[in-house]
Amino acid sequence: MKKIIIIFCLFNIFYVLNFSLNESVFKIISKDFANNENIPVLFSCQGKNISPELEWKNPPRGTKSFVLIMDDPDAPMGTFVHWVIYNIPFNRTKLMRNFPRFNNEKMSIKQGKNSLKRIGYMGPCPPPGKAHRYFFKLYALNKILNLPPGLSKREVLKKIKPFIISKVELVGFYKRLKR
Repeated sequence: MKKIIIIFCLFNIFYVLNFSLNESVFKIISKDFANNENIPVLFSCQGKNISPELEWKNPPRGTKSFVLIMDDPDAPMGTFVHWVIYNIPFNRTKLMRNFPRFNNEKMSIKQGKNSLKRIGYMGPCPPPGKAHRYFFKLYALNKILNLPPGLSKREVLKKIKPFIISKVELVGFYKRLKR
């Protein structure tokens, strides 16, 4: 009987510790699709081409700002950048669905150019064939960088590299629908 009680207690301690650790992990989620699941048509070029809602939790201590980059490493001509958004303040924990595609001087948040040299979100739009992976990469920075609008992914990554304290990803899949 003592062995059973000891095993039960150890199991409970392990469960509580594991649950607590998982709850305090930096992560990015979407209410619109789960990690490693399909991105709904609404957010693609075959739908309304609007950005999904994104939310992050438990940023690391010392975070001062965030950067989000969405890209498709499966594109035929190499990685295709769909969204570059930066200067996100540390106290912001969400980007609403259908985030505006323009830079607003009154907002600290700025957007860069996607692979088509356009500002703002560009939804999944792979060629016919297999599904592509879309990575939403969220970087936590230990500095507030007042970067100008319209930078490329490469320019943003170069500027933020020394200040990255953590990075998390949300991955979605999209396959072009047959018409």
